Amino acid sequence: FQKHEFFVDMTCEGCSNAVTRVLHRLGGVSFDIDLPNKKVCIDSEHSVDTLLETLKKTGKNASYLGEKSA
Repeated sequence: FQKHEFFVDMTCEGCSNAVTRVLHRLGGVSFDIDLPNKKVCIDSEHSVDTLLETLKKTGKNASYLGEKSA
């Protein structure tokens, strides 16, 4: 699996819950949410495009930061 890091404009627990919800719905992912730094690190076989589209479903501004070395 590739580890990818994304910026998601999360401001509160509700935002991180929204991220958790959309990622669970997508399936096949494990992830860590870093709320203070507004980052989501995702471990997945899905393409970056798929992951980014999924994160944008939260209605938050999201962007790809790059691959994260294990």
